[in-house]
Amino acid sequence: MNPAPSPHPAAQPARPGRRRVLASLGALPAGAVLAGAASAQAAPARGKKRADGDFRLGVENLLEPAALETLHDQRVGLITNPTGADRTLRSTIDLLVEAQGTGGFTMTALFGPEHGVRGAEPAGGSVGDYIDEKTGLPVRSLYGATQKPTPEMLADVDVLVFDIQDIGARFYTYIWTLYYAMQAAGENGKRFVVLDRPNPLGTDIEGFVLEPELSSFVGLREIPQTHGLTVGELARLFNGEFLNGEVTLEVVEMSGYDPEEPPVQELPWVLPSPNIPTPDTAVVYAGTGLIESLNISEGRGTTTPFLWFGAPFITEAQVDQLLETLRAAELPGVLYRPMFATPTTSKHAGVFCGGLQLHVTDAAAYEPVRTGIHVIAALLRTVEEVDWREGEDCRTEDDVCWIDKLTGTKRTRAMLEDGESPEAIVAAWRREVRRFEVTTKRYRLY
Repeated sequence: MNPAPSPHPAAQPARPGRRRVLASLGALPAGAVLAGAASAQAAPARGKKRADGDFRLGVENLLEPAALETLHDQRVGLITNPTGADRTLRSTIDLLVEAQGTGGFTMTALFGPEHGVRGAEPAGGSVGDYIDEKTGLPVRSLYGATQKPTPEMLADVDVLVFDIQDIGARFYTYIWTLYYAMQAAGENGKRFVVLDRPNPLGTDIEGFVLEPELSSFVGLREIPQTHGLTVGELARLFNGEFLNGEVTLEVVEMSGYDPEEPPVQELPWVLPSPNIPTPDTAVVYAGTGLIESLNISEGRGTTTPFLWFGAPFITEAQVDQLLETLRAAELPGVLYRPMFATPTTSKHAGVFCGGLQLHVTDAAAYEPVRTGIHVIAALLRTVEEVDWREGEDCRTEDDVCWIDKLTGTKRTRAMLEDGESPEAIVAAWRREVRRFEVTTKRYRLY
């Protein structure tokens, strides 16, 4: 969700140009094969298809008397942000604070991911510890200097409850807050409860599986760029595949959830982060988020972040050329139009830029990562000034560039530099996607 720093040493040896083929890169090994079937729990029967009025979120099911009883006599720490709310937008913080009396438990702490418990911090912004003004509870930051809860943070907690809306993309940092918190819970003998929520991308799985040497907080473990799981299902996969089943994990499921038709458009949309203002933004982000790796604005500082991209050096003629290229690709569920904008923040702030806007016409058919690769390829091949955002620091196979971290591999960069087609890149990840999809069957709940 935030750019990595781009160091620029004072003196470097001459480096090859961007368009030079990285022939020496070769085919890197695929991400580690997911294993650990023996540690997986058998998945329960799939939930019923959704009918009008019978859908319920995990937080709403937790508040039923039988479920709430599981928290009796427990000290509860809640990991959440503004997306932690029921369908009437009552905050999970408020709901659990109010339920302490009837549930016989005690709220002892709040934990905040990137952007904070109240969602006020910008991407990459510093989030510190403080006392929540409304509840009087201590708020402990899990972004910045401390990403994994320390034993001291958990000293007054018996059970950690996680309620945050994910958007299905590997480089969205909330799932790695989930992973680190689960790991800490296992190491410190704490229960871990996930309140399940829809995945806006449904069961869509795209992209290369992360290669371990490129692990970072925008991709910590070996999963594809879109994972196709709800956050509860993903927690089950983390526990079974990467954490050796050492977490005492409970998922409070949704009721009436159909993963093929996630009810995102039917629910009130709460921004999970400042630059995901609409459900359509959540649908495209897993692909157009890759534009962060270029010297092109990905729309931060406009009213259409991740739905628009542009730069001051993109001419009207090049806009038309980009439009023609993307239309010719006949990608499903999306239309494009020329759009000129002046970002107010981030890349090219205050400068008039030429570019294109994406319009999602069918979210179920739309393929975010495939579309993002087509956009990146079109920009690199149409506009000479387009470059990786690191510039001269992103030229060789030894470099680790932001595109490598976002795609989880150096193969994407190599194939683009080598002039291979976007569809060749898509074909290259399909075997990994199929293997991951088989693995997910052990952890699906719906």
